[in-house]
Amino acid sequence: MSTINYLTRIEFGEGEIARLPEFLAQLGVKKPLIATDKGLVASGLVSRVAGLAGDAVIFDGTPANPTEEAVVEAHRMYAEAGCDGVVGLGGGSSLDLAKAVRLLTGHEGPLEQYTAISGGVARIHGNICPMIAIPTTSGTGSEVGRAAVIITADGRKLGILSGFMLPSIALCDPELTYGLPKFLTAATGMDAISHCLETYMAPAFNPPAEAIALHGLDCGLGAIEKAVADGSDIDARRDMMVSALEGAMAFQKGLGAVHALTHPLGAIRELNLHHGTLNAVLMPAVLRFNREVIGSKWDVLATRMGGSPDDVIASLNSRIGMPSGLREMGVTEAMMEEVSHAALKDHCHATNPRLASRQDYLDILTASA
Repeated sequence: MSTINYLTRIEFGEGEIARLPEFLAQLGVKKPLIATDKGLVASGLVSRVAGLAGDAVIFDGTPANPTEEAVVEAHRMYAEAGCDGVVGLGGGSSLDLAKAVRLLTGHEGPLEQYTAISGGVARIHGNICPMIAIPTTSGTGSEVGRAAVIITADGRKLGILSGFMLPSIALCDPELTYGLPKFLTAATGMDAISHCLETYMAPAFNPPAEAIALHGLDCGLGAIEKAVADGSDIDARRDMMVSALEGAMAFQKGLGAVHALTHPLGAIRELNLHHGTLNAVLMPAVLRFNREVIGSKWDVLATRMGGSPDDVIASLNSRIGMPSGLREMGVTEAMMEEVSHAALKDHCHATNPRLASRQDYLDILTASA
């Protein structure tokens, strides 16, 4: 087993979930709020984790795209029960909701004032409760990310970013992903791969992040089809969790146009679209859009991926069962028009290597339809 200190503390390995009582004691947490979802409650995993967490309180109302309303409700439970720490258990939605609950343990609402586009980074401080993040998917890497992406009270899907948002401990046990269905394995896996690709292309100077992103990309591309085909493939599940972890470790460097689009797409309440699936569908068009400005990075990616990156991702999407396009997912032309405007205001817009206009975003959406 390995203890890694890069941004935050990571405890990684099969069976590490059994050490949860030890980690809670180290953080001085005696009564944690477990933020999770009803699917994991039904699977029995929540009761297993709660049994390790002592006098725990369970909030299982995390939506597929976490909302400020759900965050406020979970924080109410936290305060009324006298909790002293947060455990996020689940995919990126539960982990992001847990981070936002943690933020409210030391900050007054509403959440919009802490979003990156509102200058919220400077308003966030470290006087908040401890948190352990336990991922049950291999996708967002939220367990080592400094952001929580929340649909705020005004209906926008926005990022709250700060180094103080990093969980105290990321508890990464690949065994918790063994039962993940094929489609979720594919969709979350493409989320991880998209993080590796976008952060590598982002223009900021951060060689360690680029190296980590490339290794995460290698792991993800090498393992995703194996993990989709056989969910009990131990090596594939481990490599996919590494890919998710490294994609998020690296995206402190910045993401790009894919995420500038998927955040407002994910905020469309009537569709409730899966973030990783959206990333997969949009990635080929964004790669083509960026090609002319990323120079030798395109060649590096082509060599590592075994072909033109846009074609490799498009082919992979088809093989692992991703939707053929946005229209298949219910996205209309009117929605694309609205999203193309909203993408310009997303915090990921500025870190794409080629600055996009509203028309550029609309063209990417149309090409992905």
